[in-house]
Amino acid sequence: MSDFVVNFCFDVLEDSRLPVVVGSTLVGVLTLYVGHKVYTRQQFKRKVRRKNEERQKALKDVLSSLHTDDKEVEAKRKEIISLTLPQLSQQLKDGQLSAVQVLQAYQEKAFAVHDDLNCVTEPIPNALAKAEELDRAGQRSGLLHGVPVSIKDNINIKGMASTLGLVKFLENYAQEDSVIVQVLKKQGAVPFVKTNVPQTMLDTGCSNPLFGKTLNPHDPTRSPGGSSGGEAALIGGGGSVLGIGNDIAGSIRIPAHFCGICGFKPTANRLSTRGYFNCSPGIQGVISTCGPMARDVDSLVLVMKALLVPDMFELDPLVPPIPFRHEIYESKKPLKIGYFLDWELKLATPAITRAVKITKEALEKAGHKLVPFQPPKSDHAFHDMISKLLLADGGKTIRNRMAGEIVDPRLRLGLPFLTMSYFWRKVVGVLLKPISPRMSRIQSHRLLRTIYDLWQRLVEREEYVREFLAAWEEADIDVLLCPATPMPAFTYKGAPSLYETATYTSIFNLLNFPAGVVPVTMVTEEDDRLLDDYIGSDNDIFDRYVRQVSKGAVGMPVAVQCVALPWQEEACLRLMKEVEAGFKQ
Repeated sequence: MSDFVVNFCFDVLEDSRLPVVVGSTLVGVLTLYVGHKVYTRQQFKRKVRRKNEERQKALKDVLSSLHTDDKEVEAKRKEIISLTLPQLSQQLKDGQLSAVQVLQAYQEKAFAVHDDLNCVTEPIPNALAKAEELDRAGQRSGLLHGVPVSIKDNINIKGMASTLGLVKFLENYAQEDSVIVQVLKKQGAVPFVKTNVPQTMLDTGCSNPLFGKTLNPHDPTRSPGGSSGGEAALIGGGGSVLGIGNDIAGSIRIPAHFCGICGFKPTANRLSTRGYFNCSPGIQGVISTCGPMARDVDSLVLVMKALLVPDMFELDPLVPPIPFRHEIYESKKPLKIGYFLDWELKLATPAITRAVKITKEALEKAGHKLVPFQPPKSDHAFHDMISKLLLADGGKTIRNRMAGEIVDPRLRLGLPFLTMSYFWRKVVGVLLKPISPRMSRIQSHRLLRTIYDLWQRLVEREEYVREFLAAWEEADIDVLLCPATPMPAFTYKGAPSLYETATYTSIFNLLNFPAGVVPVTMVTEEDDRLLDDYIGSDNDIFDRYVRQVSKGAVGMPVAVQCVALPWQEEACLRLMKEVEAGFKQ
């Protein structure tokens, strides 16, 4: 038998038709491959088109139900939109407003904002039925009775898809509400829209091939931030009074800063994350959590009070049963506050450092003590620990998520950097070194190839947490004030996926400290002029990108970041309230 096979092979090799046969085979295989790709792409486009037709119909159906020529109704809706969340909640509780009135006012406003910014993915189908049920019940119980709430795309609502901006998940229908949505409903809230995210949620822009690009409410040429960009844009545009997002490296805080609203990231597991769909499940060391977004700090406090209740602790026994501690939040004792304007990365632009300076002065005027504080080895934490832990699987999870997908233009450049093999990372790292030493350092790091490698990085993270806590204790501070991000909202045009936008936020995910942002000022003409002299740490190409895409941001909001020790959410919110009070007219 073996002789037959050998002779047959020699006959084939001697056959003068072999090149033609091989060539024809290769052409055939290539044709099949390209044909399959084209067919798949067309199938994806049809799904996207069908989804958007359904989406537009759902939006039009809700809008048509809102139409009125009654001037009194129109005036009442405008009045409702102008109320703060505590005011709105009180009037709902007192019976001055009905849940249906409030819902319809916010539906109308949300869809008007969406027309300008493209921030809503879908209306929630049973919102009106939920509001009518609340009104029929008569009894007004729950801290959020009748309050409309917008929900980020990846947080599960029964019967709706959590997509991450990926076509393959268009039919990823949730079997039940996430725990956080269940508790909101038990407190009387009315979830009414889902909001947009960047594809895979790994960008500080906000666009994907399913629902398109979301714009900033203060300047449509600029990003609203990510990944909770749809939430921030909707709230910043006045279309929602309360939203729920989630944060793994700044995904609540960066959009809140960009859009001029407040956002809060609790200690991981202070709020349940059961029932939200993650792009990279299994990540260890850089910790994701859900959190609220709103126009002011009082609203954040109200929703934290509403969520930290026995219902949440029973629905998710993994959440420690720690209710909201009013005595910490309401304390009048002067605070000792650490602060820093920048760190050794030297990335903060003039508007950002000025915001921290004026906040420091306002807090000192209010009777608090401010002392300098410098995070230990922050450069090492960001460039080594965080990047290694976020990609501990070598990018395999992201590759699997993106397999066969239409890639959003903003991800086309960054995606290969996230998913390439160690060999190519080293090659690219060497090529990047002359123009971007920082990106070269991130790109060149060794992938974690074994469980032992991962454990060593987690040990390194634990040591860094201890070192940070020791520095905190030595400074004897209660809370910390620092920049929210290195820059104001950047322009979409010319902006790559700016990884270093998350330098000042992701470190507190690594540490697992609660952190929130509060808007305090706007970019001035002087800030913009000083940007011409901005160099950064080593005139890295990314410093030049930061300068380029930050230029012309006059009038854009600028926030500061407030931080507390783990499980001290109330202390963090108290600092946020003190900051906000220092800038109220």
